[in-house]
Amino acid sequence: MSDIKEVKEPSIYDFRDEERDEDFYKVDAGLTEDIIREISKEKHDPEWMLEFRLNALKVYKEMEIPDWGPPIDGLDLNNIVTYVKPKTKMVGSWDEVPADIKNAFEKLGIPQAEREALAGVGAQYDSEIVYHNVKKEVEDQGVVYTDMESAITGKYEQMVKDHFMKLVPVNDHKFAALHGAVWSGGSFVYAPPGAKVEIPLQSYFRLNAPGAGQFEHTLIIVDEGADVHFIEGCSAPKYNIANLHAGCVELFVGKNAHLRYSTIENWSKNMYNLNTKRAICEEGGTIEWISGSFGSHVSYLYPTSVLKGDHSHSEFTGVTFAGAGQNLDTGAKVIHIGKHTSSFIDTKSITKSGGINTYRSSVEIRPTALYSKASVNCGSLMIDSESRSDTVPAMDIRTDTADVGHEAKIGRISDDAVFYMMSRGMSEAAAKAMIVSGFASPVSKELPLEYAAEMNNLIKLEMETG
Repeated sequence: MSDIKEVKEPSIYDFRDEERDEDFYKVDAGLTEDIIREISKEKHDPEWMLEFRLNALKVYKEMEIPDWGPPIDGLDLNNIVTYVKPKTKMVGSWDEVPADIKNAFEKLGIPQAEREALAGVGAQYDSEIVYHNVKKEVEDQGVVYTDMESAITGKYEQMVKDHFMKLVPVNDHKFAALHGAVWSGGSFVYAPPGAKVEIPLQSYFRLNAPGAGQFEHTLIIVDEGADVHFIEGCSAPKYNIANLHAGCVELFVGKNAHLRYSTIENWSKNMYNLNTKRAICEEGGTIEWISGSFGSHVSYLYPTSVLKGDHSHSEFTGVTFAGAGQNLDTGAKVIHIGKHTSSFIDTKSITKSGGINTYRSSVEIRPTALYSKASVNCGSLMIDSESRSDTVPAMDIRTDTADVGHEAKIGRISDDAVFYMMSRGMSEAAAKAMIVSGFASPVSKELPLEYAAEMNNLIKLEMETG
């Protein structure tokens, strides 16, 4: 703590990391009512949000750590800093972003994404959005894409209040309660009826402060007949102390609407990624999840689709890569409520150098979900004999009119395939990386070109480093 000095406010610190030459404000580590009030004051919350935070804090203190997933013994929540604020305001021009923050994002391709003419781009650094821009043609359709703080303190306050943590209530689990108490940053999207956003919206989240947590909230509302593709990317540098990511994603898909939500998570291997994502679909609505999960020491990640309306549909396509020192517990969940609903889950997991991958799927078809269909396909690829891969499917079918199928496969890279490719001039590492990229192609082919290239580069890096 020698690089931290106290300033006037009793629970705010102003510190400089000399190596990165960056300035921040941050609250004390731990979780108390005073800290929650300080965060709420910094965020200029309306009174109802402060009350929401304080109630979430109460729930958090009453709940136990979840008993599913791998152990998180290395994470001491009392030592996590829950709010870190860069000394900069949100700007709409990339040229106005401070040089040190801009350099961090340039390495992640944010300016390049701008040049590729995405519909809108938002960038969060630690606990705050530092850059946000939306294309005029998107705004002209009435589409709203802004940061959560602007939404909650502006003319969309009531819409936020009506939807905020309604899909993921604070009593869902302890980390949901933690999120409700300390959330900061994130994205708000509203697509009005009939709007068609033909090019993606993008948000990128960078957690740069050591020993801190990031708790962004993403709230997307796609109204009747609208169509949106939203992409999130996440990353963090590696430190020798634990960092925490406990964000929350809530997706509301209206009647006959369509939302594709894509994520590439490239956390460092000191990160505990305890994220919660959930979507609900009205009649004829469709939610598509595209997920690439890399990095992090421990992950709990199970995006959930609630198919409430008749003829609603869900698809989940994901790949998870676990290397040395990683224990990743991931999967997907679907709850069928409406009649003639359908869902498809297709996941790939890759393990090497002693990594552990656990895939969990849950398909629940309720008695009201007559004539529903569900298909689950999970494949696991182990690169060596040190690694471990487990599949834990669960199905709860409450109607005999449902059509449900499940397939699981675990295998290793074929020595013959590697030998064949090496005989054509490739190195062994390059041959294995190409085979793994092919194995993960169901995800990469669903991403825009620049994101598919990023994912393949991450696979190549993981294969080289473990």
